[in-house]
Amino acid sequence: MEPTLEEKKILLEIARASINSFFTGENIPEPDYQKYPILKSHAGAFVTLTEKRILRGCIGYIISDQPLFDTVCEAAVQASQHDPRFISVRHSEVENILIEISILSEPFPLKSYGEIIIGKHGLILEEKGHRGLLLPQVPIEHKMDRDQFLDAICRKSGFSAGYWKTHELSLNGFTATVFSESSISSESI
Repeated sequence: MEPTLEEKKILLEIARASINSFFTGENIPEPDYQKYPILKSHAGAFVTLTEKRILRGCIGYIISDQPLFDTVCEAAVQASQHDPRFISVRHSEVENILIEISILSEPFPLKSYGEIIIGKHGLILEEKGHRGLLLPQVPIEHKMDRDQFLDAICRKSGFSAGYWKTHELSLNGFTATVFSESSISSESI
């Protein structure tokens, strides 16, 4: 599922408007679903917020039972206000926040660690009541190889870094269409 440049712009604008509406109470107008049908699809999505290139919040949904438009609106507010790793974003900070959106494919089982393609696959680990997810861009941004990516998903899920070496993990993979306000502005030129 590849959104058009216009659909990406709409999703980024609506993510920012949703965060602002948390403070102002303004209603978010629904898009023209006839003109932009992808916004009505039920894809999972994550919204990542950074400030001066430092992570400020990231929350999303692997799958969604609501339209992508609503999923992005909700994930944006949740990332700004309810990521337990960070204090909530203040209204005065919103203009300095950079927004990135990841639209997820359906998860699929990975039969072996060798199937993981760095930069293409995100990972989902669900094991023994623990759950963790890492987006496909994480190993690229942090210059990880496959072993380091597996260490990271183990840590994210509450296990020790090398847990995957002694236990055969039940991993799911997914791909994502990733775009941000900075990538869209360079794409528009």
